[in-house]
Amino acid sequence: MQQSQPGSKSGTLAPLKNVTTCLDVAFRIIDQPAGVDRLGMFFGPSGYGKSKASTYLQNKVRAAYFEVFDFWTRKVFVESLLIELGGKPRGTIAHMMMEILERLRDDPDRLIIIDEADKLVDKGMIELVRDVYKGAGVPVLLVGEEQLPQKLASYERCANRVTAYGMANPCDLEDAIVLARAYQPSIEIEEDLLRRILSATNGVASRIVASLNEVAQFARARRVSRVGLAGYDGTIFTGRAPSRRAA
Repeated sequence: MQQSQPGSKSGTLAPLKNVTTCLDVAFRIIDQPAGVDRLGMFFGPSGYGKSKASTYLQNKVRAAYFEVFDFWTRKVFVESLLIELGGKPRGTIAHMMMEILERLRDDPDRLIIIDEADKLVDKGMIELVRDVYKGAGVPVLLVGEEQLPQKLASYERCANRVTAYGMANPCDLEDAIVLARAYQPSIEIEEDLLRRILSATNGVASRIVASLNEVAQFARARRVSRVGLAGYDGTIFTGRAPSRRAA
């Protein structure tokens, strides 16, 4: 399966596995037959590319996408969803929810993607999502951190409606090769260095991309087009802050 790697400067087609997983969950809930719930979940640790996969999905299927922030209240959540659906926030939460349901009933297969959905659970606001889902019957994809399934389990009426799960995983060598080609197409990065980057970054996509950029800068400074482990003494982003050297 091929798709544009979100966030790459080149727009190169790239088959990142987490993007494929996100798409698979989305299409399973979109295509559910009548009578089967259409709530899905895509979850995993931060840095694994869940948000980028979600925004790519948004563009691919014309989904309504929004990201939840810590400072959000129930009203802000409802206002944000209404704006995403093309409405204009006004009136009470109840009035805006009614308008949301009316708009979604006119477009029953439109996917709603809620990124950082675990924050809604933490704030006791996840029942708003169930109201939207139950009232309109549209497919809803919850995207969140590793503990999202466990957190949602406390809200049985919502958790029982999840019919598709996808877990984001750390990048493997194939993913690293894809990222290298997408983000640094003018530099050939040898497999042994990619393996070292994978090990040092624990497969976290955002750290891999930052490290690949360091390799590219290293190559440009030395006017070389190919870099392997033996000749590389540049930075690899491990996620750990540098420590002060002993005097």
